[in-house]
Amino acid sequence: MDYIIKASRFLLENGERTDSYLAIKDHKFAGFVDEVPNGVEIKDWGDSIVAPGLFDTHIHGIARFDIMDGTQEAVRNISEEIAKIGVTRFLPTTLTSSRADLEKAIIAVRQAVVEGLPGAVSEGIFLEGPYFTEKHKGAQNPSYFTDPSLKEFEHWQELAEGSIVKIALAPEREGAEQFIQTVTNSGVLASIAHTDASYTCCVDAVEAGARNFVHLFNGMSGLHHREPGVAGAALTLADTYAEIICDGFHVHPEVASMAYQLKGNKLQLITDCMRAGLMPDGKYHLGEFPVVMQDGVARTETGSLAGSTLRLMDGVQNLSQWTGKNLSEIWHLGSLSPAKSLNKDKQLGSIQSGKYADYVVLSPSMEVIITAVNGEIVYEK
Repeated sequence: MDYIIKASRFLLENGERTDSYLAIKDHKFAGFVDEVPNGVEIKDWGDSIVAPGLFDTHIHGIARFDIMDGTQEAVRNISEEIAKIGVTRFLPTTLTSSRADLEKAIIAVRQAVVEGLPGAVSEGIFLEGPYFTEKHKGAQNPSYFTDPSLKEFEHWQELAEGSIVKIALAPEREGAEQFIQTVTNSGVLASIAHTDASYTCCVDAVEAGARNFVHLFNGMSGLHHREPGVAGAALTLADTYAEIICDGFHVHPEVASMAYQLKGNKLQLITDCMRAGLMPDGKYHLGEFPVVMQDGVARTETGSLAGSTLRLMDGVQNLSQWTGKNLSEIWHLGSLSPAKSLNKDKQLGSIQSGKYADYVVLSPSMEVIITAVNGEIVYEK
Protein backbone atom coordinates (compact mmCIF):
# COMPACT_ATOMS: atom_id res chain seq x y z
CA MET A 1 0.00 0.00 0.00
CA ASP A 2 1.49 3.32 -1.09
CA TYR A 3 0.58 6.57 0.64
CA ILE A 4 1.90 9.90 1.88
CA ILE A 5 2.32 11.09 5.47
CA LYS A 6 1.77 14.70 6.45
CA ALA A 7 2.95 15.92 9.87
CA SER A 8 4.30 18.99 11.61
CA ARG A 9 7.69 17.46 12.53
CA PHE A 10 9.84 14.60 11.25
CA LEU A 11 12.83 13.42 13.30
CA LEU A 12 15.71 12.77 10.89
CA GLU A 13 19.30 11.62 11.28
CA ASN A 14 20.58 15.17 10.96
CA GLY A 15 17.96 17.31 12.64
CA GLU A 16 14.30 17.76 11.85
CA ARG A 17 12.03 18.63 8.97
CA THR A 18 8.79 20.51 9.50
CA ASP A 19 5.40 20.70 7.75
CA SER A 20 6.32 18.18 5.10
CA TYR A 21 4.99 15.26 3.08
CA LEU A 22 6.77 11.88 3.32
CA ALA A 23 6.13 9.19 0.72
CA ILE A 24 5.76 5.49 1.56
CA LYS A 25 6.18 3.14 -1.39
CA ASP A 26 6.51 -0.65 -1.48
CA HIS A 27 6.79 -0.75 2.33
CA LYS A 28 9.76 1.63 2.35
CA PHE A 29 10.41 5.33 2.82
CA ALA A 30 10.47 7.01 -0.59
CA GLY A 31 11.60 10.51 0.35
CA PHE A 32 9.87 13.82 0.90
CA VAL A 33 7.73 15.29 -1.86
CA ASP A 34 6.69 18.86 -2.65
CA GLU A 35 3.59 17.90 -4.59
CA VAL A 36 1.15 15.07 -3.88
CA PRO A 37 0.39 12.96 -6.97
CA ASN A 38 -3.27 12.58 -7.89
CA GLY A 39 -4.99 9.58 -6.40
CA VAL A 40 -2.42 8.91 -3.68
CA GLU A 41 -3.79 8.57 -0.14
CA ILE A 42 -2.66 11.21 2.35
CA LYS A 43 -2.49 10.36 6.04
CA ASP A 44 -2.66 13.78 7.66
CA TRP A 45 -1.59 13.69 11.30
CA GLY A 46 -1.74 17.43 11.83
CA ASP A 47 0.54 18.74 14.58
CA SER A 48 2.02 15.32 15.36
CA ILE A 49 5.67 14.20 15.29
CA VAL A 50 6.83 11.34 13.07
CA ALA A 51 9.91 9.49 14.34
CA PRO A 52 11.75 6.31 13.31
CA GLY A 53 10.46 3.16 14.96
CA LEU A 54 12.50 2.26 18.05
CA PHE A 55 14.69 -0.86 18.09
CA ASP A 56 15.08 -2.59 21.47
CA THR A 57 18.08 -4.90 21.20
CA HIS A 58 17.83 -6.11 24.80
CA ILE A 59 14.39 -7.00 26.13
CA HIS A 60 13.33 -10.06 28.14
CA GLY A 61 9.63 -9.42 28.47
CA ILE A 62 6.77 -7.08 29.28
CA ALA A 63 3.14 -7.10 30.46
CA ARG A 64 3.38 -10.45 32.34
CA PHE A 65 5.18 -12.30 29.55
CA ASP A 66 8.84 -13.32 29.27
CA ILE A 67 10.88 -14.91 26.49
CA MET A 68 11.94 -17.60 28.99
CA ASP A 69 8.29 -18.68 29.28
CA GLY A 70 9.24 -20.71 26.23
CA THR A 71 5.92 -20.20 24.45
CA GLN A 72 4.90 -18.67 21.16
CA GLU A 73 2.15 -16.85 23.07
CA ALA A 74 4.77 -14.98 25.11
CA VAL A 75 6.72 -13.92 22.03
CA ARG A 76 3.58 -12.73 20.23
CA ASN A 77 2.33 -10.80 23.24
CA ILE A 78 5.67 -9.08 23.75
CA SER A 79 5.70 -8.13 20.05
CA GLU A 80 2.21 -6.68 20.33
CA GLU A 81 2.72 -4.80 23.59
CA ILE A 82 5.98 -3.09 22.66
CA ALA A 83 4.51 -1.89 19.37
CA LYS A 84 2.01 0.10 21.44
CA ILE A 85 4.91 2.02 23.00
CA GLY A 86 6.77 2.83 19.80
CA VAL A 87 9.04 -0.20 19.28
CA THR A 88 9.06 -1.64 15.77
CA ARG A 89 12.04 -4.03 15.97
CA PHE A 90 13.45 -6.06 18.87
CA LEU A 91 15.77 -8.88 19.85
CA PRO A 92 13.95 -11.46 22.00
CA THR A 93 16.42 -11.89 24.85
CA THR A 94 17.05 -15.03 26.91
CA LEU A 95 18.50 -15.49 30.40
CA THR A 96 21.01 -17.91 31.84
CA SER A 97 18.96 -21.01 32.55
CA SER A 98 18.95 -24.76 32.23
CA ARG A 99 19.83 -26.10 28.80
CA ALA A 100 16.30 -27.50 28.42
CA ASP A 101 14.62 -24.19 29.24
CA LEU A 102 16.97 -22.22 27.03
CA GLU A 103 16.39 -24.50 24.08
CA LYS A 104 12.64 -24.38 24.64
CA ALA A 105 12.78 -20.58 24.50
CA ILE A 106 14.90 -20.58 21.33
CA ILE A 107 12.49 -22.92 19.56
CA ALA A 108 9.45 -20.91 20.70
CA VAL A 109 10.92 -17.66 19.37
CA ARG A 110 11.76 -19.22 16.04
CA GLN A 111 8.32 -20.80 15.63
CA ALA A 112 6.54 -17.57 16.58
CA VAL A 113 8.61 -15.61 14.05
CA VAL A 114 7.92 -18.11 11.28
CA GLU A 115 4.18 -17.97 11.96
CA GLY A 116 4.26 -14.16 12.09
CA LEU A 117 4.30 -11.58 14.85
CA PRO A 118 1.44 -9.08 15.31
CA GLY A 119 3.50 -6.01 16.25
CA ALA A 120 7.23 -5.38 16.47
CA VAL A 121 9.41 -7.58 14.26
CA SER A 122 12.11 -9.84 15.70
CA GLU A 123 15.51 -9.19 14.14
CA GLY A 124 17.00 -12.27 15.75
CA ILE A 125 17.66 -13.82 19.14
CA PHE A 126 19.97 -12.39 21.80
CA LEU A 127 21.46 -15.01 24.13
CA GLU A 128 22.34 -13.26 27.38
CA GLY A 129 24.49 -15.99 28.88
CA PRO A 130 25.25 -18.59 30.08
CA TYR A 131 29.01 -17.85 29.83
CA PHE A 132 29.26 -15.39 32.72
CA THR A 133 31.23 -14.76 35.93
CA GLU A 134 29.60 -15.05 39.35
CA LYS A 135 31.00 -11.84 40.89
CA HIS A 136 28.80 -9.66 38.67
CA LYS A 137 25.98 -12.14 38.14
CA GLY A 138 23.15 -9.66 38.72
CA ALA A 139 19.87 -11.54 38.25
CA GLN A 140 21.53 -14.31 36.21
CA ASN A 141 21.57 -17.78 37.80
CA PRO A 142 25.21 -18.80 38.52
CA SER A 143 24.23 -22.47 38.80
CA TYR A 144 24.31 -22.63 35.01
CA PHE A 145 27.45 -20.56 34.36
CA THR A 146 30.05 -22.33 32.27
CA ASP A 147 32.91 -21.71 29.86
CA PRO A 148 32.03 -20.88 26.25
CA SER A 149 31.39 -23.90 24.05
CA LEU A 150 31.34 -23.58 20.27
CA LYS A 151 29.72 -27.00 19.95
CA GLU A 152 26.92 -25.95 22.29
CA PHE A 153 26.43 -22.62 20.53
CA GLU A 154 26.34 -24.27 17.11
CA HIS A 155 23.60 -26.59 18.40
CA TRP A 156 21.58 -23.62 19.61
CA GLN A 157 22.11 -21.84 16.32
CA GLU A 158 20.83 -24.93 14.53
CA LEU A 159 17.69 -24.93 16.70
CA ALA A 160 17.27 -21.23 15.92
CA GLU A 161 17.71 -21.89 12.20
CA GLY A 162 20.54 -19.37 12.14
CA SER A 163 18.56 -16.60 13.83
CA ILE A 164 20.83 -16.00 16.85
CA VAL A 165 22.41 -12.63 16.08
CA LYS A 166 23.94 -11.66 19.41
CA ILE A 167 25.48 -13.40 22.42
CA ALA A 168 26.85 -11.98 25.67
CA LEU A 169 29.69 -13.53 27.64
CA ALA A 170 32.41 -12.79 30.18
CA PRO A 171 35.73 -12.54 28.29
CA GLU A 172 37.79 -13.88 31.20
CA ARG A 173 36.16 -17.33 30.86
CA GLU A 174 38.43 -20.02 29.46
CA GLY A 175 38.21 -20.24 25.67
CA ALA A 176 36.37 -16.93 25.36
CA GLU A 177 38.77 -15.34 22.89
CA GLN A 178 38.53 -18.18 20.36
CA PHE A 179 34.76 -18.33 20.87
CA ILE A 180 34.43 -14.59 20.19
CA GLN A 181 36.53 -14.81 17.06
CA THR A 182 34.56 -17.74 15.67
CA VAL A 183 31.04 -16.40 16.32
CA THR A 184 32.07 -12.96 15.03
CA ASN A 185 33.26 -14.52 11.79
CA SER A 186 29.85 -16.19 11.49
CA GLY A 187 28.11 -12.81 11.71
CA VAL A 188 27.03 -12.91 15.36
CA LEU A 189 27.57 -9.83 17.56
CA ALA A 190 29.77 -10.89 20.49
CA SER A 191 29.01 -8.78 23.55
CA ILE A 192 30.72 -8.36 26.92
CA ALA A 193 28.57 -8.73 30.05
CA HIS A 194 28.33 -9.98 33.66
CA THR A 195 32.09 -9.92 33.93
CA ASP A 196 34.93 -9.00 36.27
CA ALA A 197 37.43 -8.73 33.40
CA SER A 198 40.36 -6.35 33.43
CA TYR A 199 40.74 -3.57 30.90
CA THR A 200 43.46 -5.58 29.13
CA CYS A 201 41.23 -8.64 28.93
CA CYS A 202 38.51 -6.48 27.32
CA VAL A 203 41.03 -5.09 24.82
CA ASP A 204 41.92 -8.66 23.83
CA ALA A 205 38.23 -9.54 23.48
CA VAL A 206 37.61 -6.52 21.26
CA GLU A 207 40.63 -7.40 19.12
CA ALA A 208 39.11 -10.90 18.78
CA GLY A 209 35.87 -9.36 17.49
CA ALA A 210 33.67 -8.31 20.43
CA ARG A 211 31.93 -5.04 19.53
CA ASN A 212 29.33 -4.48 22.23
CA PHE A 213 29.16 -3.90 25.99
CA VAL A 214 25.91 -4.91 27.69
CA HIS A 215 24.04 -2.56 30.07
CA LEU A 216 26.95 -0.19 30.77
CA PHE A 217 28.06 0.06 34.43
CA ASN A 218 25.78 -2.82 35.44
CA GLY A 219 27.05 -6.39 35.70
CA MET A 220 30.67 -5.38 35.14
CA SER A 221 33.84 -4.26 36.93
CA GLY A 222 33.71 -0.51 37.46
CA LEU A 223 35.95 2.34 36.41
CA HIS A 224 39.00 2.91 38.62
CA HIS A 225 41.84 5.35 37.99
CA ARG A 226 44.45 2.59 38.17
CA GLU A 227 42.37 -0.16 36.53
CA PRO A 228 39.81 1.07 33.99
CA GLY A 229 38.01 -2.27 34.11
CA VAL A 230 35.13 -3.22 31.83
CA ALA A 231 33.39 0.13 32.26
CA GLY A 232 36.57 1.95 31.28
CA ALA A 233 36.97 -0.28 28.23
CA ALA A 234 33.38 0.34 27.17
CA LEU A 235 33.83 4.10 27.43
CA THR A 236 37.20 4.39 25.70
CA LEU A 237 37.56 1.64 23.08
CA ALA A 238 36.70 3.01 19.64
CA ASP A 239 34.36 1.14 17.31
CA THR A 240 32.52 -0.51 20.19
CA TYR A 241 28.92 0.04 21.20
CA ALA A 242 27.70 0.37 24.76
CA GLU A 243 24.13 -0.33 25.84
CA ILE A 244 22.66 1.85 28.57
CA ILE A 245 19.46 1.70 30.63
CA CYS A 246 18.25 5.28 31.14
CA ASP A 247 15.63 4.75 33.83
CA GLY A 248 17.50 6.80 36.45
CA PHE A 249 18.02 3.73 38.68
CA HIS A 250 20.55 1.63 36.78
CA VAL A 251 22.75 4.62 35.94
CA HIS A 252 22.80 8.06 37.55
CA PRO A 253 21.68 10.80 35.13
CA GLU A 254 25.04 12.60 35.32
CA VAL A 255 26.92 9.38 34.59
CA ALA A 256 24.59 8.62 31.68
CA SER A 257 25.30 12.12 30.33
CA MET A 258 29.03 11.48 30.67
CA ALA A 259 28.65 8.22 28.76
CA TYR A 260 26.93 10.09 25.95
CA GLN A 261 29.72 12.67 25.82
CA LEU A 262 32.28 9.87 25.46
CA LYS A 263 30.44 7.41 23.22
CA GLY A 264 28.23 9.69 21.11
CA ASN A 265 26.17 7.72 18.60
CA LYS A 266 27.85 4.47 19.71
CA LEU A 267 25.77 4.64 22.88
CA GLN A 268 22.60 2.63 22.37
CA LEU A 269 19.48 2.84 24.48
CA ILE A 270 17.94 -0.41 25.67
CA THR A 271 15.33 -1.35 28.25
CA ASP A 272 16.41 -4.76 29.64
CA CYS A 273 12.69 -4.86 30.43
CA MET A 274 11.22 -7.90 32.18
CA ARG A 275 7.68 -9.19 32.65
CA ALA A 276 6.77 -6.55 35.24
CA GLY A 277 6.97 -3.81 32.59
CA LEU A 278 3.62 -2.00 32.19
CA MET A 279 2.37 -3.83 35.29
CA PRO A 280 1.55 -2.63 38.84
CA ASP A 281 3.95 -3.06 41.76
CA GLY A 282 3.99 -6.58 43.13
CA LYS A 283 5.69 -9.98 43.01
CA TYR A 284 7.00 -11.41 39.74
CA HIS A 285 9.70 -13.77 38.45
CA LEU A 286 12.75 -13.20 36.28
CA GLY A 287 13.87 -16.62 35.13
CA GLU A 288 13.93 -18.79 38.25
CA PHE A 289 14.30 -15.87 40.66
CA PRO A 290 11.39 -14.27 42.54
CA VAL A 291 11.35 -10.52 42.04
CA VAL A 292 9.58 -7.72 43.86
CA MET A 293 8.72 -4.53 42.01
CA GLN A 294 8.25 -1.47 44.19
CA ASP A 295 7.79 2.04 42.80
CA GLY A 296 8.51 0.62 39.34
CA VAL A 297 11.91 -0.83 40.32
CA ALA A 298 12.34 -4.62 40.14
CA ARG A 299 14.78 -6.32 42.53
CA THR A 300 15.64 -9.87 43.56
CA GLU A 301 15.31 -10.98 47.19
CA THR A 302 19.01 -10.13 47.68
CA GLY A 303 18.45 -6.57 46.48
CA SER A 304 20.00 -6.87 43.01
CA LEU A 305 18.33 -4.97 40.21
CA ALA A 306 16.40 -7.48 38.11
CA GLY A 307 16.16 -6.01 34.66
CA SER A 308 13.97 -2.96 34.34
CA THR A 309 10.39 -1.88 33.69
CA LEU A 310 11.49 0.94 31.40
CA ARG A 311 9.70 1.94 28.21
CA LEU A 312 12.33 2.68 25.56
CA MET A 313 10.64 5.95 24.63
CA ASP A 314 10.94 7.06 28.27
CA GLY A 315 14.65 6.27 28.14
CA VAL A 316 14.95 8.50 25.08
CA GLN A 317 13.16 11.36 26.79
CA ASN A 318 15.16 10.92 29.99
CA LEU A 319 18.52 11.11 28.24
CA SER A 320 17.37 14.06 26.14
CA GLN A 321 16.45 15.89 29.34
CA TRP A 322 19.63 14.87 31.20
CA THR A 323 21.98 15.92 28.39
CA GLY A 324 20.02 18.95 27.17
CA LYS A 325 20.27 17.56 23.63
CA ASN A 326 17.38 17.80 21.20
CA LEU A 327 14.94 14.94 20.85
CA SER A 328 15.99 14.01 17.32
CA GLU A 329 19.63 13.51 18.29
CA ILE A 330 18.84 11.28 21.26
CA TRP A 331 15.94 9.45 19.59
CA HIS A 332 18.35 7.89 17.12
CA LEU A 333 20.27 6.26 19.99
CA GLY A 334 17.17 4.09 20.34
CA SER A 335 16.67 3.44 16.63
CA LEU A 336 19.70 3.96 14.40
CA SER A 337 22.50 3.11 16.87
CA PRO A 338 20.98 -0.31 17.68
CA ALA A 339 20.60 -0.98 13.95
CA LYS A 340 24.22 0.01 13.34
CA SER A 341 25.45 -2.26 16.13
CA LEU A 342 23.95 -5.20 14.21
CA ASN A 343 24.96 -3.94 10.74
CA LYS A 344 21.30 -3.42 9.88
CA ASP A 345 21.42 0.35 9.41
CA LYS A 346 21.13 0.17 5.63
CA GLN A 347 17.62 -1.20 6.10
CA LEU A 348 16.51 0.14 9.49
CA GLY A 349 16.85 2.85 12.10
CA SER A 350 16.02 6.16 10.45
CA ILE A 351 13.66 7.92 8.07
CA GLN A 352 15.65 7.64 4.86
CA SER A 353 14.75 6.67 1.32
CA GLY A 354 15.09 2.96 0.72
CA LYS A 355 14.82 1.92 4.36
CA TYR A 356 11.85 -0.03 5.66
CA ALA A 357 9.04 2.31 6.65
CA ASP A 358 9.11 1.70 10.40
CA TYR A 359 7.79 4.80 12.12
CA VAL A 360 5.96 6.13 15.15
CA VAL A 361 3.47 8.99 15.20
CA LEU A 362 3.62 10.97 18.44
CA SER A 363 1.25 13.56 19.80
CA PRO A 364 2.73 16.93 20.86
CA SER A 365 2.69 15.53 24.42
CA MET A 366 4.77 12.50 23.27
CA GLU A 367 1.98 9.95 23.39
CA VAL A 368 2.16 7.15 20.81
CA ILE A 369 -0.74 7.49 18.37
CA ILE A 370 0.39 5.22 15.52
CA THR A 371 3.06 2.56 15.11
CA ALA A 372 3.87 1.24 11.63
CA VAL A 373 6.13 -1.62 10.57
CA ASN A 374 7.15 -1.88 6.92
CA GLY A 375 4.63 0.86 6.22
CA GLU A 376 1.73 -1.17 7.68
CA ILE A 377 0.00 0.23 10.75
CA VAL A 378 0.24 -2.37 13.55
CA TYR A 379 -1.06 -0.14 16.34
CA GLU A 380 -3.43 2.80 16.37
CA LYS A 381 -4.61 4.45 19.56
